[in-house]
Amino acid sequence: MGDIDVRHHVGQAYRAGRPGFDLVMSKLRRPLLRPGTVSRSPLVARLAGDDSPPIVSVVAPAGYGKTTLLAQWPERDGRAFAWVSVDEGDNDPKVLLTYIAEALNAVEPVDERVFDALASSASSVPGSVVPRLGSAFASMISSVVLVLDDVHLLHNSECRAALSVLADHVPGGSRLAFAGRDEPPLRVARLRAEGKILEIGQGELSLTRSEAGSLLHAAEVALGEQDLAQLHRRTEGWAAGLYLAALYLREGGALPGAVASFGDGDRLVRGYVDPNFLARISGQQQEFLIRTAVLSQMCGPLCDAVLDQPGSAAMLAGLVRSNLLLVPLDRRGHWCRYHHLFRDMLLTELRRLEPSLIPVLKCRAASWYLGAGLPEMALQYYMAAGDVDEAASLVEKLVVPAYRQGRITTLQRWFGWLDERGGTGRRPMVAVWAAGIAALLGRPAEAERRADAVDRWIYGDAARPADPPAEAGAAIVRALLCRHGVKRMRADASEAARRCAAAAIVAPGALLLQGIGCVLCGDLDGGDAFFQDAASQAEEAGTHETYAQALAERSLIAMAHDDWERAEVLAGQAGTMMRQAKIEDALVRAVQARAALHRGDVVSARQHLIHAQQVRPLLTRAQPQLAGQARIELIRVYLALADLAGARTLMREVDELLKWRPRLGTLVEEAEALRARLAQQRGSSDPGASALTAGELRLLPLLSTHLSISEIAAELFLSPHTIKSQMKSIYRKLGATTRDQAVSRARESGLLEGDGLSSNPTG
Repeated sequence: MGDIDVRHHVGQAYRAGRPGFDLVMSKLRRPLLRPGTVSRSPLVARLAGDDSPPIVSVVAPAGYGKTTLLAQWPERDGRAFAWVSVDEGDNDPKVLLTYIAEALNAVEPVDERVFDALASSASSVPGSVVPRLGSAFASMISSVVLVLDDVHLLHNSECRAALSVLADHVPGGSRLAFAGRDEPPLRVARLRAEGKILEIGQGELSLTRSEAGSLLHAAEVALGEQDLAQLHRRTEGWAAGLYLAALYLREGGALPGAVASFGDGDRLVRGYVDPNFLARISGQQQEFLIRTAVLSQMCGPLCDAVLDQPGSAAMLAGLVRSNLLLVPLDRRGHWCRYHHLFRDMLLTELRRLEPSLIPVLKCRAASWYLGAGLPEMALQYYMAAGDVDEAASLVEKLVVPAYRQGRITTLQRWFGWLDERGGTGRRPMVAVWAAGIAALLGRPAEAERRADAVDRWIYGDAARPADPPAEAGAAIVRALLCRHGVKRMRADASEAARRCAAAAIVAPGALLLQGIGCVLCGDLDGGDAFFQDAASQAEEAGTHETYAQALAERSLIAMAHDDWERAEVLAGQAGTMMRQAKIEDALVRAVQARAALHRGDVVSARQHLIHAQQVRPLLTRAQPQLAGQARIELIRVYLALADLAGARTLMREVDELLKWRPRLGTLVEEAEALRARLAQQRGSSDPGASALTAGELRLLPLLSTHLSISEIAAELFLSPHTIKSQMKSIYRKLGATTRDQAVSRARESGLLEGDGLSSNPTG
């Protein structure tokens, strides 16, 4: 039964041509309404009214019935409902927006391009994902209510910014509803002024005396009018407090004791962390409730594993029937969770009574999830238990799929958690992955810091145990970073290939780097042989980006030999692979642009240049050989198009790169030749969109959000002064005078996706 339940409870988001990640399906289901739930008809009528604004905000402390109200809404509204219950794991924009896209897709098919952007490790959330998802939402034919519950759990700035922009895309007749303990991440003041938001707060959610009576009646507690009035007055209509008082009374407590739990002006009941409540139920029930509180969601087999004893399914079934503080998560009654307040109470008791047992219980939960084939759920519990070794072991296995799924924020959270506890150093392969991914994301300082840690492991301890995969990976990272020149890079790449072969590891990336090393040392034919092998291995292994890059490198060699027919074929194959795999690569685009120019297709060449600009910021000194190659090829295209501003911008970036990495072999000579050509060029070099620097291109997508200048600065780890300077430069190059206008011009030029909706505050 456990396996069946898990498959029902956890699904996967699959799209053609890309991997998916586990979805907790209960997060996409509207919570079930229990028999006896107090009807909130007046509030539901306001929500369901045809004249209701497009945005709904339900904000109140825990226990005021926010979720219950929204769950009752569909009973009075003919629109389709899409529901996402937010949790801490959604603090990754790719994860959160995947859940939203899946929720909307269940109502009406969502454009596949949305899922392509979500799955790409290189796609920009504000520049690509949010515009595509917003456009898909805005174009929905079906009237839909999209509910996002517990949004107060979102603290990631990209997630919050994405929701703020999504609120601009609610189609006519549809609604976007937020529920949480804090104000949602919206421009609330502006929405109020425009009459576009319906706000329901603590005052409206407080139960009336009549509704309080209905709640007590459903809980099988009868009180006289005077006693009811007293309890209602002391709880001030707080639904959770009333229910806790009802449970206390139902188990034999007296009204004075229930009322005394509420301090004057204090809606957070002292009694809900009071052991007197638990003392009135059986010892077996107490132990079950307190110990299973470590679980965010429960089923019988999971609880059996955590408690190390059978019988949990029957206990849960009985509690679900008798206690509204347990929330069913599926219609079969197999999965449930505690009400948040009730779980807080139980955890308080667990920490008081058995603190040393908490990590044990969490590790048992992790072990059960591992056995159920859900390693990420297991990782969450190992991290919660503080088990660094088990967590690091799982991260090592999960890094590659998470990276391929574009969940960079999740990876950074895992790496950061391990770093704080010394866990990255205990698993050398995790350190290798962390360094390599930082390089691929264009984060040189982080990549170098992590590579230094790997080198200390490699060279600092002669007595360390052998670890062939990590040693091979470390050599690949050294070759990728190319910090000591192309000759050393070539040696590192050869070492990497040798170690991979000895460990039976298929690593086309090592062959690709060997080929680049040959080319930059002047050995074109030797490089072509390595690229041919790299392409063959990459095709077989399904590493699409390496395959496309190897084909692009072979195309460049064919161009150098003036074999343009072969160059065209290889460039076309590289582009086809890139499109099929739904990836982007600046070098591939540069090669395609050169091939297009050679056949006289200027329109296609310019289009390739735009795509190259979008991903150029990822190519930094963390991959200096590829960064230099791509820019030099792009300069050639800009010169052929007589775009001197674009060529000179890239030339300055090449010069800066060579300051950091001066020993890049033949790239140095090629840069000198291009610099000389540019010096001889005459004509207009008025800057336009092509002259945007890598830093400005990195900033540009964030201008389409509602983030302030200071928030953008924090996101990019720059000063507000630097952001303001870059914004002025962007405005000048795009011929804009405002932030909105700059975003519109960027969309017109193809540098940003989107429909032109106003998206910015002042700034």
